[in-house]
Amino acid sequence: MDLKVIKESVEFIKEKLNGFEPEIGAILGSGLGDMADRIENKIIVKYSDIPNMPVSTVQGHAGQFVCGTLEGKNVIMMQGRFHFYEGHNMSLIALPIHIMKYLGVKSLLVTNACGGVNTSFVPGDLMMITDHINFSGANPLIGHNEEEIGPRFPDMSTAYDTEYLKLAKKVGEELNIDLKEGVYMMFSGPTYETPAEIRMARIIGADAVGMSTVPEVIAANHCGMRIIGISCITNMAAGILDQPLNHEEVIETSTMAKAKFVSLVKGIIRNL
Repeated sequence: MDLKVIKESVEFIKEKLNGFEPEIGAILGSGLGDMADRIENKIIVKYSDIPNMPVSTVQGHAGQFVCGTLEGKNVIMMQGRFHFYEGHNMSLIALPIHIMKYLGVKSLLVTNACGGVNTSFVPGDLMMITDHINFSGANPLIGHNEEEIGPRFPDMSTAYDTEYLKLAKKVGEELNIDLKEGVYMMFSGPTYETPAEIRMARIIGADAVGMSTVPEVIAANHCGMRIIGISCITNMAAGILDQPLNHEEVIETSTMAKAKFVSLVKGIIRNL
């Protein structure tokens, strides 16, 4: 992504923030956008108003940055993200991450709604992402590299911060949440996976599958952010329960899990 493009977007947002500097960023997945309603002293910046920003087109994604304080921390939350299947270039999906970096964000919380591959999971479970598999066929860092942002060949060994994983586990225990952990695998979408693809995913080590998160994590890791990822298992993936999949079920289950999710996220942010 061209630095000039990033900084043009950043300068527009800075004018709206009137000196407010976020330290923690969060991306809210399908059905989880209400988390931003808990923010105090809200400043809202719509994606459609920001130069160079695409617009989110998916049901359950409001399409705006919400900035303010939560649990005593300065936060910026994305109410709605961009997806590869919407036709966006991967580098454009990474633009909000680069914007957050230049606004001062050092820690990123990514969330998503996804399908369970691990047969010990049930819909409504929350899973800490310990690692991911990029099966999208693309990468947001392809093309010219801006050394000011990060190195040409970034290490992905600990993209999901090990200390943050311990923190999330501790918060989950304090809240009596049976927090699962596992590997998230990204498919490009927009079709749900076939039963054969899910069998393959399980064989190669995936515990959950989805159509997001990985591009943002790659970009955030590249620019030096510390990352924690939480998935809401909204359904069991294709072929496990022998029933059709649909987006309405994803929204419904993530809504049912919302109270648990909100408590966990607030606890994590409070301790970051």
